[in-house]
Amino acid sequence: MNRALVLTGVRQLAFEDLPHSDLMSDQVRLKTLYSGVSAGTELSQYRATSPYMARHWDAERRVFREGDPSWSFPVRNLGYEEVGEIVEIGTAVTGLAVGDRVFGTWGHRTAHVMSERDIGERIMPSGADPRFGIFSHIGAVAVNGVHDAKIRLGDLVVVFGLGVPGQIVVQAARASGATVIGVDPVPLRRAMAQRMGASKTLDPNTDEVADAVKDLNGGAGADICIEVSGFPPALAEAMRTVCYAGRVVAMGFFQGETRGLQLGDEFHHNRIELISSQISGVAPEASHRWSKPRLWKTAVRLQHEGRLDLLPLITDTVPFEDAPALFDRLDKGDTDVLQSVLEFGDQS
Repeated sequence: MNRALVLTGVRQLAFEDLPHSDLMSDQVRLKTLYSGVSAGTELSQYRATSPYMARHWDAERRVFREGDPSWSFPVRNLGYEEVGEIVEIGTAVTGLAVGDRVFGTWGHRTAHVMSERDIGERIMPSGADPRFGIFSHIGAVAVNGVHDAKIRLGDLVVVFGLGVPGQIVVQAARASGATVIGVDPVPLRRAMAQRMGASKTLDPNTDEVADAVKDLNGGAGADICIEVSGFPPALAEAMRTVCYAGRVVAMGFFQGETRGLQLGDEFHHNRIELISSQISGVAPEASHRWSKPRLWKTAVRLQHEGRLDLLPLITDTVPFEDAPALFDRLDKGDTDVLQSVLEFGDQS
């Protein structure tokens, strides 16, 4: 039996039994091994704060409109970074075998059916830890943000927000040749960032971040600031911290009205370049080379090659059946959790 986690109302989760489907000739059946939980996107659904749950997204004109929301309860698309193992193949499948492991997006569910074409290049490298696969999407988000930052060798980069995407940005920015400073109020996150390559970390509750950064380089400020928390005061401080004509990359998922931005202050007077980075697209100048599938594959490959070390970010691995309790912890702001993972175990 295939079971899925479903959001039936605000902060209300349930398990739903899905009907068994026979395979078509070009399809394979996967049993899910692990599914990563996004404390940003998924909590915006759990709390019903996502703009898709308040307004209608006009995909053709790319604007939100008042009216019937794009998403309503029950929400069946929770989860977007899974890894599974092929347990059955269709008669026309030639390039895949039982036992192959696949990463992708099929939600928090025990099994999934995909066509060989849709799997494409989502095969896990031979011998790779399957948990690499749960970073395929969030890793791509982080790599995309670092690409949007246009880091130069020797740049001073400040990362605001050291949750999972921020931690990956720290590593990717450092691998791109930057000196990286991390900013977060949570001690565990600051310690993890320094373990993963940040040269220094700052606590925004006690440190004057802009002045502390400018003290390090003769008052000029950071070359680039990357905001990954979705917290308006962090974006405001990023604008204060970056140098004249510097770049601020806004990766955080801001929800609702963004209060506290004084756009007539540093943003206006220092000619700051503010860039929105979001995984639905890549920078236009790189789009002939980079795509979302390439970003996903790169996030997995860089782990397998040892250039990104993301498994230490996993602080909590819980059985699939305990998903409601895990979401409750995340919703209450448990600061001991970084990356949480649902483990599916034996589904026979």
